[in-house]
Amino acid sequence: MASPVTTLVTEIVLPGPVEPDGLEVRVRELQAPGEGQVVLRMEASGVSFAEQQMRLAKYYDQPPFPFVPGYDVVGTVVATGAGVDPALRGRRFAAVTKIGGWASHVYVEAGDLVPVPEGVDVAAAETVLVNGATAWQMLHRSASVRTGGTVVVLGANGGVGSTLVQLARHAGIRVIGTASARHHDAVRELGAIPVDYRDPNMYEQIRKLVPKGVDAVFDHVGGPGLVQSWRLLRKGGTLVNYGAAAQKNEQGSSPLGFITLFARLLAWNYLPNGRSALFYNFWAGRRRLDSFRARLREDITQVLRLVADGTVKPQIAARIPLSRTAEALALAESRTVLGKVVIIADV
Repeated sequence: MASPVTTLVTEIVLPGPVEPDGLEVRVRELQAPGEGQVVLRMEASGVSFAEQQMRLAKYYDQPPFPFVPGYDVVGTVVATGAGVDPALRGRRFAAVTKIGGWASHVYVEAGDLVPVPEGVDVAAAETVLVNGATAWQMLHRSASVRTGGTVVVLGANGGVGSTLVQLARHAGIRVIGTASARHHDAVRELGAIPVDYRDPNMYEQIRKLVPKGVDAVFDHVGGPGLVQSWRLLRKGGTLVNYGAAAQKNEQGSSPLGFITLFARLLAWNYLPNGRSALFYNFWAGRRRLDSFRARLREDITQVLRLVADGTVKPQIAARIPLSRTAEALALAESRTVLGKVVIIADV
């Protein structure tokens, strides 16, 4: 009697705060999924700002080293655990995992699966998972910007930024997007008015375009410029901060920086000018797991539908095989690309 074929999983391991070429490859036997879990054969994962921060040990609440990064994944179900409908096998799903996506096979809780519409390219779907959900929730749930409004998107050429621009334009919202000059044509094609983020007078340039202020500013940079973003708002406007890219290359990971940031945002809400400020946290509300999953599934589904009908065109910077993940990480960190660097399965 022939022995059963053993399936091996290849994983990209982050062993510590190393340079991209310090990533390690681990191959081990694939175990059966646990109760309530499935195994996805990875077809696409990606590199987001979160993994870049994790590499530097600067991402809030990241696991201890070593671990397998990979914030989100698209793949086909190849095995199901106890309590999971076996009919899911052979179907393509997307999931936000926070870690674990940089692997040939990924364990995912069945409750976190979101169906990928027929005909949607796996790299396109991957590009709008955490980025699309973040953009949708900030625009429609956090800032609640109405049709006819005007918003500023910092980093309009990035993964979140490029998706946010398209979602805003689809909703009838005027967008001013910051990017380096070499990306201005692409930002215009997305539907935004480009402003050079390298211009020392960037905020003054934006004020000339909207002297009465904007309805929302989406700021992933933080740092000293956050005050300038706040000052761009009109009465009733909202500042949504969702990162601290300005501190990316600073050494260490002190919670004091986040405490100071949260305190500043909170204090601004008490000023008598009708403006509001908040920090967007993708994982907020996860303690109420069922409602968190339902909201996330609804928002990702909305974005995937817009991808399927051609309204949103995912900006894929590159497709790089899993075996070359170090190259993918280095490219994403180079800040030279438009959109998201996608990791795909090795052929």
